[in-house]
Amino acid sequence: MTYENLDRKLVNALLGDGRASLRSLGEDLDVSVTTVSNHLSDLEDDGIIQGYTPKVDYDKLGYDVTAILQLKVEGSSLPEVTESLRDHEKMVSVYEVTGDYDIIAIGKFTDTDGMNEHIKELLVDPEIKESNTSVVLNAASEHEQFELDTE
Repeated sequence: MTYENLDRKLVNALLGDGRASLRSLGEDLDVSVTTVSNHLSDLEDDGIIQGYTPKVDYDKLGYDVTAILQLKVEGSSLPEVTESLRDHEKMVSVYEVTGDYDIIAIGKFTDTDGMNEHIKELLVDPEIKESNTSVVLNAASEHEQFELDTE
């Protein structure tokens, strides 16, 4: 039996059903439960699979305001500002980027007043030199993952 692309096929199977049992994964991939378990452990140990979490629809929970923050920061302070944003409970994504801004952060809020309050708290940081905030009108696609090529 060849295990070529087994790891990628295993990842794809978990993208389809992150709660699949080892037995069902083994059946779907035509390998033993032990093989699935060993490969899954390796993927976790290598940091390829970093955890298992539910897909949450924040809009249905009342977090229907999404803000995109673009920030220019003092160059030497980039790691500190990025870490501060990562630790902020309402930020769902934080990126260090190239281009006109240094950081792009995406936050979820229950209303614009809450968004405004949280953003003002963030912007008191003297290392943030400039900011631009956009409010998302419609999320055409969000939190999408893609299957890996197995060919």
